[in-house]
Formats: sequence, C-alpha cells, structure tokens
Amino acid sequence: MNPKNILIIKLSSIGDVVHALPVSYELKNKWPECHITWVVEPVSRDIVAMDPCVDDIIVFEKQAFRSLGGILKNYGPLKRAIRQRRYDLVLDLQGLFKSAAIAWLAEAPNGCKLGPVDMREGSQHISRPVIGPHAQAHVIERYLDVVRSLGVDVPDAPDGSAVHFPLAVKAEHVAGAAARFRQAGADMKNPYVTIAVGANWPTKRWPEENMAAFADILYDHELIPVLVGGGPVDEGRATKVASLMDIPPVDLVGKLSFPELAATFQHASAVIGPDTGICHLAIALSAPTLMLMGPTIPERTGPYGPTGRLLLAGRPCVRCFERACPKNLDCLGAISAEEAWGELEKILR
Repeated sequence: MNPKNILIIKLSSIGDVVHALPVSYELKNKWPECHITWVVEPVSRDIVAMDPCVDDIIVFEKQAFRSLGGILKNYGPLKRAIRQRRYDLVLDLQGLFKSAAIAWLAEAPNGCKLGPVDMREGSQHISRPVIGPHAQAHVIERYLDVVRSLGVDVPDAPDGSAVHFPLAVKAEHVAGAAARFRQAGADMKNPYVTIAVGANWPTKRWPEENMAAFADILYDHELIPVLVGGGPVDEGRATKVASLMDIPPVDLVGKLSFPELAATFQHASAVIGPDTGICHLAIALSAPTLMLMGPTIPERTGPYGPTGRLLLAGRPCVRCFERACPKNLDCLGAISAEEAWGELEKILR
C-alpha cells in the first residue's frame, strides 16, 4: 500500500482531536508524499492548523445542519469539499453518526474506510472497526491501532514516550502570548504556573476555593498563577478565584488563541488542571503537567507521556464516568490545595 490521498475525520472535542494528532504524524512518517485532509469542527480547527502533517482542513459546521433548511443549504458545499479528492484511505476516528455521514460521502475503494475499535451509532457499518492489540488501552493507542493495521510500524512504549504530537508553535504565537501577558500586567519571562480553570463536565471541575488556595501557595513560592480557559463559565469561575485570593492572579481566560495558549504552555514552569482538552494540549507540547481526575478513567484518557502526572481524587467512586454526581459530591473537592502543591512540587523538582 502506498496511499496518495488520506482523509482523517476527527471533529471534536479539543482533547479528542489532540489525542488523534499522532495518527497524522505516523502516516506522514510512513508515506511522506501522501496528502492528508482533516475534517474538523470549528472549535478545534486551530489545533489541527498547528499540525504540519496536515495539508488541507475541511471545517464541518455542525450547527448549520441542525435544521432542514440548514441541511438543504449546506449539504452540497460539504459534499463538494469532501469530493475534491478521491481518497485511498478514510479514517473515521470519531466513530459516531455525524462522522459516519462524512465518511459515507468520501469516495474511496472498498475496504479502505477504517475506524477505532469502539465505533458506534451506525458508524461501524460505514467504516470497519479495527480491533488491535491496544483495544483496551489509552484512546491514543486505539487510534494508532488503526494505523498499525495498515502495516505502519508504530513505536510502542508503556509510558507513551514513543508517541509524537506534531504541533508547530511559531514565533508570532509566542509574541502574541507575551503581549497578552503584558496587557494583564505580567511578564512572560517570570516563572509562572498555568491553571486550567474549567471543564465541560461539572464533575471534572476543581472547586474555585481549592484553586484560589492553590494559587496563593504558588505566590508563596515565587510562582505566578496564570488562569486559562475559554467561555463565559470559565470567565465566571476565574473571577471567583481571583476574589478569594490574597493577591489577584494573571487572568488570561478567554484572551488567548490556541496557538498563543500553546506558547504559554511551552514557557510555563508547570501546568495544572482537570481532564480537559487544554491540559491534553499541554501534555502534547511536553509541558510538565499535573492532571486532576475523578469521574473519568485514567487508563483511557489520563495524561499520556513522560511529562504528564496524575492526581486522582480520593473517593471510592472515582472512574464513575458521570457528568453530574448522583451522590451530590463535589468530586475534585477531595483534592486539597496542599495535596496538589505536594504533587506539583515533585514535577518542579
């Protein structure tokens, strides 16, 4: 096999897209001349744009397809964009109904549409699920099993150190991040720790009181706490954190593009936050990262790579995979500021 045109379908969320990036690296490493097109939703487009292995990006505007009028208006342009090329391989790494519809539109030889082991919602009838040697392992390895099935020799290391995340952070991104620091009254050259304040699931969020106490500890150790995130919910949480602190943090929530956020991670002394997309981005960039986890499963979506460290909430019901706690517990509230600092200090050493 020597594929010339490859289509990757991985739409969202941010963390899922980050986890799929090593697939593009391994494909390009095996077949340097291949042309890789990636279909992605707007929220994660800038992540894929940082991947030098991707040649073209097709943005799937999911919101535009939520009504009959939207479908009638947007189906034709999407179909034309997908069918600009005939593909030798189509990799549906999303494995859901919406990605199956895109895979169905793509023209490719029989048997050349593949996906990971856990495909569902009918996607398994459009693309063939690959049941590889890592079917029960981390989601990154499940994606890479799809590549392995093509005869690509993907390095294997239990700690994830053999996984390559192709992400290019340019000088202009560093300059943009530095400008945001200056606008917030800070200097990016001073030692700082980046704190991811939010997560989509309520059960994944570290309480504002714990974050504020942790940020105060950082100041005690001559480290500047820098808050990052995006969206109105995160902005509200950052405001509350700042109100609970002795000295206000540097609040960059909603102020950084993804490339600027990446530059911020690369220059940070460390990063701390929950199982969320931007923390997975930090780990992909080899930033020393402490990930706080409770409801999700570390073996599946935990920190993957030598620079990531896990701190699991001390509750008997962890790994429950519940978005809202049926016991009305504040899941990550079990992780105190002092406990988090003790783990982060090990990273800083």
